[in-house]
Amino acid sequence: MRLSAERPGADALARAEAAERVPDLIDEGRTAEPIFRRVDQHLKADPGRVVVRPFHLSWQASGLASGRSSKLVQDILDMSPNEVERALEEVFHDFDQRHWQIKRVFETRCREVIQSLQMDADGLEPERRLLIGAYFCHEYSFAAAALMNPSIVPHPDQSGLDEKTVRFILSQRAVGEGHVSSIAFREGLASEDGKLELLPEPRIATAAIAQSSWTKDPDGTVIVERDPDSTLSGTVIFPVTPAQSNGLEDLRLTRFEHDDGEVEWLGTYTAYSGQAIRSEMIRTRDFHSFALTPLAGSAAVNKGMGLFPRKIGGCYLMIGRQDGKNLYLLTSDQLTEWSGGVKIMEPAFPWEFIQIGNCGAPIELDEGWLLLTHGVGPMRKYALGAALLDKKDPSRVLARTAEPLLTAADHEREGYVPNVVYTCGGLRLGSTLFLPYALADSSITFAFADLPDLLSRMS
Repeated sequence: MRLSAERPGADALARAEAAERVPDLIDEGRTAEPIFRRVDQHLKADPGRVVVRPFHLSWQASGLASGRSSKLVQDILDMSPNEVERALEEVFHDFDQRHWQIKRVFETRCREVIQSLQMDADGLEPERRLLIGAYFCHEYSFAAAALMNPSIVPHPDQSGLDEKTVRFILSQRAVGEGHVSSIAFREGLASEDGKLELLPEPRIATAAIAQSSWTKDPDGTVIVERDPDSTLSGTVIFPVTPAQSNGLEDLRLTRFEHDDGEVEWLGTYTAYSGQAIRSEMIRTRDFHSFALTPLAGSAAVNKGMGLFPRKIGGCYLMIGRQDGKNLYLLTSDQLTEWSGGVKIMEPAFPWEFIQIGNCGAPIELDEGWLLLTHGVGPMRKYALGAALLDKKDPSRVLARTAEPLLTAADHEREGYVPNVVYTCGGLRLGSTLFLPYALADSSITFAFADLPDLLSRMS
């Protein structure tokens, strides 16, 4: 696929043309009508949502085989049988009713620790194994601080629905203690006439379990699996590797159709170690097993990469912000390696002068690719807009919004980061756009817009 060369002055021309169009919109009375119909439903932080997750001494020391971890295991091995029994009774008294299958979690964690330390576990009694697992786990309130930055895709199961209703999967960035981010999910139903139903969350949430083989190649793909007794709405994916240790941030999911017709759900996210970031990709065909794969290439060191839902011209395509300010189109013949890119959009209007970015995977329409964007303006206020990219050559920007489509209402401005609206993707429902979005980096809400009206705001 041949990308169009950057056209000097194209954004200045777009800004001038849009400025001429804005008075027309005012004269027609359309700016007085908000394009998005907000839903009075919010998903908020809840410190009562807890899971059991691995406690990684290695992220505080110099590796899992460091003396601190070995010494802890040895201390447990030196305990008398009575001491082990009493300690385990106390653990079960405090936590058994708060979590699913806690014995299985402890056993799995013990096995990971013993293998990582290359210790001989032969003859180790079951109670001591469970206690080792308990010492290397902790209870974590995964959404105590915030729920934010959602993306949305059609559910693999669309059975039993009418033609206007779609079953969806919502991904959420859940933020807990230490501002560590994880990936949580919520299932629901939405229809193009504006109906929304979120399926109930189970009382108990569970963390997806990583296959222990990742320790052999900590920079490679990690496979995590949903607990067989947990629903997707009760599943949380936590950081597993040191590169992810401070968070899995801003997942941008898309339903990807391969050339052979096979469907896979793919999404990019930012892995944060506390010192460095990198882009990684989550891959799943069933939302039971997930592959977490680091991306390679010069473009993978940046945030906010949005994957097109199919190949175009024989190539995989991404939209990303490679310089902290502008949007680029990236192409690759591999899903996991991304470099280079062509600049296709730069800030053109006052509400986005500081920077622009993509808000999820482009959405395919008859008219072209709908790219949801965010802009940052005065007082670091975030607003949402959109652009339309050419169907066959997405490096060509056909139109864009001169004015924001969605900003925080007065009652929505307060939160962890004030004056921010943000999304990691919307869902097309016939002629309607269904948009989950975050408010003030604190909570999630929803809105609907008619696609013809949205397109009419572009010039």
